[in-house]
Amino acid sequence: MSVTVQHPLKGGEWMVRSSVPADTFAPEDFNEEQLMIRDLCVQFLDTEVHPIIDRIDALESGLMASLVRKAGDQGLLATSFPEAYGGLGKDFISSTIVNQFLGSGYSFSVAVAAHTGIGTLPILYFGTEAQKQKYIPKLITGEWAGAYGLTEPNSGSDALSAKTTATLSADGKHYILNGQKCWITNGGFAQIYTVFAKIDGKQFTAFIVERGMEGFTQGPEEEKMGIKGSSTVQLYFQDCKVPVENVLGEIGKGHKIAFNILNIGRLKLCAAALGGAQMALNTSIEYAKTREQFKKPIASFGAIQQKLADMAIQLYVGDAALYRSAKWIDEKEKELLAEGKPFNEALLGAAEEYAIECAILKVFGSEVLDYCVDEGVQIHGGNGYSAEYGISRAYRDSRINRIYEGTNEINRLLTLDMTLKRAMAGRLDLMTPAFAIQKELMSIPDFGEPDTTLFAPEQKLIDNLKKAILLVSGAAAQKLMMQLEQEQEILMHLADMAIAVFHAESALLRVRKHTEREGEEKTRLQLDIVRTYLYDSADAVNKHGKDALNAFGSGDELRMMLLGLKRFTKAESFNSKEARRRIAAKLIDAGHYCF
Repeated sequence: MSVTVQHPLKGGEWMVRSSVPADTFAPEDFNEEQLMIRDLCVQFLDTEVHPIIDRIDALESGLMASLVRKAGDQGLLATSFPEAYGGLGKDFISSTIVNQFLGSGYSFSVAVAAHTGIGTLPILYFGTEAQKQKYIPKLITGEWAGAYGLTEPNSGSDALSAKTTATLSADGKHYILNGQKCWITNGGFAQIYTVFAKIDGKQFTAFIVERGMEGFTQGPEEEKMGIKGSSTVQLYFQDCKVPVENVLGEIGKGHKIAFNILNIGRLKLCAAALGGAQMALNTSIEYAKTREQFKKPIASFGAIQQKLADMAIQLYVGDAALYRSAKWIDEKEKELLAEGKPFNEALLGAAEEYAIECAILKVFGSEVLDYCVDEGVQIHGGNGYSAEYGISRAYRDSRINRIYEGTNEINRLLTLDMTLKRAMAGRLDLMTPAFAIQKELMSIPDFGEPDTTLFAPEQKLIDNLKKAILLVSGAAAQKLMMQLEQEQEILMHLADMAIAVFHAESALLRVRKHTEREGEEKTRLQLDIVRTYLYDSADAVNKHGKDALNAFGSGDELRMMLLGLKRFTKAESFNSKEARRRIAAKLIDAGHYCF
């Protein structure tokens, strides 16, 4: 089924095609400048953020705004912004590195990600030249902070149902905004807000609102379960006068801003989440090495080693998929620029091309962070429940990531919705391989000589897992047709199959490339990681596939599909316990995540 290609895959194309290792990008490929950017981020958190984290969480007046300015002074807010507006003009991978390695800064990470993402990008991508010249230079130095006003009390995932209105004034010079927004990150100290409202109650449109505009006020800081140091307020508009020149983008096209910005935000949320997860693992390793029970460090116990290894496996796999996707976006952006597209259209077009992958990454990254902080608390035992230990803060702060930038349920549904729509529009050929799979199931299996070369069994299993996705999704589409979009449980099973396989393939490509460069001996533990993840993924794909098939199939047809699913998800026996022990031993010896 898989066809090897030598060019970057289109969005979603990985489901039916295979890449070669040379086409992927991984942390091992960071160049010297990117390593310097990574180290600068780590140093900034170590010196400026972590020592005062309690003051940040107490919402000390002016503190977060000053930290954002300090980050701006060091160029951390300007990485990928054009030099024409005072930015550094670096590539998309470099900006992804900044998000990841500032990701362990608790509430500070949230403030910076919101500022550089949804707080600034709408103006950069959709603003007029005059708007860009006025706002971008001050936003990327941190002199001004940015925020984003989309969510309302009665419109969460259904963002377009917003009730905030805008009416043109009698003299035609202002739009008069009325309504409210909630859960506005950076809302308490931002100077610039991208706010969405419906002109005359119909045309969904974005506006640039400045602090101090007549009729614009904010509510008190919300008391939250986590990210306590992140400013979160409601915004109120009572006959708020916004100059007509502050309309952002086209009237009635606000949805383009709202949804396109989210594609990039989802990938970068994954990056930040993986950065936070790595800190949780490092904290857990350190604690496990020093905490003694029964006269031995708890790091010597198999149950603890399994937890540490599983955290590292999720991180390695997550990094592989994150930077594989970031490279795709970077290459697509450069391709569109070479075609003459302006900067904003190039990056937005690249992000839209890989919107499926961005949704997948958001789900995986946020759930890896939740997993790591949860296991981190467990490793700390009773101390993990104490505010004295940082892991308790990480646990509380983590939970929000599965909600914002689109809930994980919404992103799972989007993964399949976008895939099926691209197939129907001819952007993605799923039918040809789907029919080939049906033909294969009716034929006698090929029991030819097994390929014993390195990585061959893993590649074969990944190819088969892709067939499992196409088998189940094709059957669901044929059986349910237009009703499928209403069967959310089935769609989420299919999404989880896709998430597992995309990450498994990304990890295999990463270790294959690393092995080609360094040799098999130096990458044995990385191969342990990939084999363990793939071994577990085969079972997960089988379970999700069975649950989906049982939801709509019946009789002989169901039995045949279940047999096909079993055939495609069969993995060779593998001692994952010993692999995890080897991974954990390396972590404990190094004292930190080292893959």
